[in-house]
Amino acid sequence: METVLSGARPTGLVHLGNYFGAIRNFVRMQDSYNCYYFIADYHSLTTHPEAKALNENVKNLLATYLACGVDPEKATLYIQSHVPEIPELYLLFNMLAYKGELEKCPTFKEKVRSQQKAKKTINAGLLTYPVLMGVDILIHRAAKVPVGKDQMPHLEMARNFAKRFNFNTKSEFFPEPEAFNFGQELVKVPSLDASGKMSKSATNPNSAIYLSDEDKVITKKVKKAKTDSGPTEPNQEKPEEIENIFDLMRLVSTEDTVNHFDEAYNNCTIRYGDMKKQLAEDMVAFVAPIRERIKSYRQDEALLAKMVKQGAEKARASASATLQGAKELMGMRYF
Repeated sequence: METVLSGARPTGLVHLGNYFGAIRNFVRMQDSYNCYYFIADYHSLTTHPEAKALNENVKNLLATYLACGVDPEKATLYIQSHVPEIPELYLLFNMLAYKGELEKCPTFKEKVRSQQKAKKTINAGLLTYPVLMGVDILIHRAAKVPVGKDQMPHLEMARNFAKRFNFNTKSEFFPEPEAFNFGQELVKVPSLDASGKMSKSATNPNSAIYLSDEDKVITKKVKKAKTDSGPTEPNQEKPEEIENIFDLMRLVSTEDTVNHFDEAYNNCTIRYGDMKKQLAEDMVAFVAPIRERIKSYRQDEALLAKMVKQGAEKARASASATLQGAKELMGMRYF
């Protein structure tokens, strides 16, 4: 089976955008591919270095993956810092990266702006973030990486690092990883305040539905979702904030429910209060079972420790073979 790899930074609560945009596909892929899923704690240190928050966020994200259906018996689920081969290959790959290309990376520029706005110091890890991301992929010689458009520059840099290594060592040791989306087109999960897609870093805490939200919180957030004064003529185009409500409903409601409110909108008889009430009920029905499973896993730290130990062993077996092969090709096997 082809190897697929994906990771996520433990920098906040997981919301519906994370679930529908990534985690749901992780569960689907684990039956058809050799999957490596990791929690990128090293990456989080570039912008979120607080020790207490990191510890909690890592455990919460691990519990969330398990609660959503990621199976450690099918996929390799591990914490990035539990695989020491990663920072060693990262050191070697820094010799393949150019200062200019790192500074021009769009995501680096954006993170620099956000750090400066927050009056935080920019560390070297932020600059070499794409190198570490490239190593995360190449350490398992992954062929496919599920990424969104904002991560495409990083994937292209990983391909460049692989090509440079292969050219320098006159080998074809590293594959050139490709962007991959399992199934259909990437799902965009809009925010509740019509400010774009759901985001961990949103300034409005009511703009996202988190998998840890209690029923009352979900209902309150949905009721506050932005709407307009209603359609003024039959079959008129929906403004963005209304299309967002329908998009959210398509994720968690039945097709009949969506069609009912769509017809009401087109007939100019829609009542947004009724629509929000139905959406809130469907959101609660969807999130509540996942939330309870997250709580159950989070409370069983012995099980979490067992899972990550097993994942680290599997990940290190793959990573060690890659690292030793790379060092040998670089002439670093001396005796």
